[in-house]
Amino acid sequence: MIETIVLAHLKTALDTDNVFMEVPRDNLPTRFVVVEKTGGDRENHINEATFAVQSYAESLYEAAILNELTKAAMDSLVEEEEVSRSDYQTDYNFTDTSTKRYRYQAVYDITHY
Repeated sequence: MIETIVLAHLKTALDTDNVFMEVPRDNLPTRFVVVEKTGGDRENHINEATFAVQSYAESLYEAAILNELTKAAMDSLVEEEEVSRSDYQTDYNFTDTSTKRYRYQAVYDITHY
C-alpha cells in the first residue's frame, strides 16, 4: 500500500517518528508531518497517486524549514523499490486558521507498483 511506503520513507528520511496519516489527537508534537493520499489512478497496470504532505511547526518560519526538509525526503522517495516516480507539483503556506497552527503543504504525484 503506497500510503505505508510513503509514511515509512518519511519517518526514515526525516529521522523522526512524528510523521502521521492524520493530526494526532493526544500528545500533539511541536513539529510533525501529515501524509494524505488525495487521489489516484490506474492505467495499464501502472498506479498513480497524489499526495498532500503537510508540515506543521511552532512558527511559519519553522513550518517552511520543515517543508523544505520534507520535500527533499519526498524527492528521494524514488529510492524505494515500489516507487518509480515522485514528481513535485507545488507547495504553499497552508496555515490552519481555525486551529491557528502554522503549516505548509507540498503536493506530489507518485507512480508506484
